[in-house]
Amino acid sequence: MAASCKHMNAPLHIVLFEPEIPPNTGNIARLCACTTCQLHLVHPLGFDITDKHLKRAGLDYWPYLNVQEHADWAAAREVLKGHRWFALSTKAGNSLWETNFELGDVLVMGPETRGLPDSILTELMPLRIPMRQDAPVRSLNLSSACAVATYEAIRQFSVAGNMQLK
Repeated sequence: MAASCKHMNAPLHIVLFEPEIPPNTGNIARLCACTTCQLHLVHPLGFDITDKHLKRAGLDYWPYLNVQEHADWAAAREVLKGHRWFALSTKAGNSLWETNFELGDVLVMGPETRGLPDSILTELMPLRIPMRQDAPVRSLNLSSACAVATYEAIRQFSVAGNMQLK
């Protein structure tokens, strides 16, 4: 593992904290490959990185993916120190739409069955994706939420002239 990712040209760093479901991680890997974002996987993982379900979701894209694994949360924080960190959480008060993203920002997603622990949420700026409140819906699927947040940041970069996907 590299000591720092600061010199990498990734527009965003997507951190999956202890992901549990291989197809979600595979879909997010595919998203990262398509957007040049760097994927960070924080151990322990709920699956083997060679899991066929993980690879099936993003196999064709794996050669184009910039992925880094971290032994634990502290290791991920060390590698990405100096960056701005945001956490996606249904518990957040601040909306994704009210956030001004900058190149190199870090988006953190928690495990599918339990979300990010409070200890991490208090370290970061938590953001929520706006959704209806009049029905018993909990949240979006992890890979869907990641795509929404990633493309909102990229939209902002594009408007500012800092990035253009075609």
